[in-house]
Amino acid sequence: MSFSGRFSEQILPGQTASLSLSFLADDLQVRRGGTGANIAFGMAVLGARPLLVGSVGRDAADYLGWLGDHGVDTGGVRTSEALATARFTCTTDRDQNQIGTFYPGAMAEASSIELAPLGAVDLVVVAPNDPGAMLRHTAECLARGTAFAADVSQQLAFLGGEEVRRLVEGAAYLFTNEYEAGLVRDKTGWTEEQVLERVGTRVTTHGAEGISIRRKDGLELRVPVVPAREVAEPTGVGDAFRAGFLAATAWGLALEPAAQVGALLATYVVETVGPQQYAFTPQEFLGRLGGAYGEAAAEGVRPHLPA
Repeated sequence: MSFSGRFSEQILPGQTASLSLSFLADDLQVRRGGTGANIAFGMAVLGARPLLVGSVGRDAADYLGWLGDHGVDTGGVRTSEALATARFTCTTDRDQNQIGTFYPGAMAEASSIELAPLGAVDLVVVAPNDPGAMLRHTAECLARGTAFAADVSQQLAFLGGEEVRRLVEGAAYLFTNEYEAGLVRDKTGWTEEQVLERVGTRVTTHGAEGISIRRKDGLELRVPVVPAREVAEPTGVGDAFRAGFLAATAWGLALEPAAQVGALLATYVVETVGPQQYAFTPQEFLGRLGGAYGEAAAEGVRPHLPA
């Protein structure tokens, strides 16, 4: 929601101990989101068939229908009988200050989901979720020898060092932004080199400065972003990058072209309001990819895009 005034003008000095505030909103937008769903949606738009795993409430039927219509397999989604779907509500004032509340709801039951009955998979993305679920899924991947990507993201601030170490060690990919990379070092007590010793590939996003990729074998890459035609809203940009990167690696592309596909998908999100509102044709996607990274990059992706 949007509030045309300023929060600071509604708060009386010396009255914060008995705070009771009400704001008249000028605008209401309800957007589909959730990290796992955003990643799955982006992969499906690129022609992959991702299996979404998580826990929702009975109020999520329309959302699950939307995801299914866009190519996401929702067979791994558990429906709670008692709790509503997780949601974040936020009010933003004219100075871009925000007051928000996150309700975990059915997400709290995700730790009861076992991955084995869902069948064989190529890669499990352990994205921000109920911490118990994240730890369970990671442990199950390690026990079964299933490759997994560690994407702790928003949960890093709330987890202890031992929990972060358990979520990171053994990952095929570790996804963070630049700030989160520092948190991983602080929480685990590991140096950058020690982190690289424990994961296959380290992928770090740097906002407008692009993406860096490192491996313990000495490989280092830097991929620039695709310039945005306009900047509408950044929510879900990191999820879109992951979606593009993972879809491209599933096609068999190398790390650099995979990061290029992820960077372009992220730019589409920057240009739209909402993390799942973007759309494009294959020719448009290839045109922008070739314009940013060269025609060879576009030709490498062309055979994999859905018609």
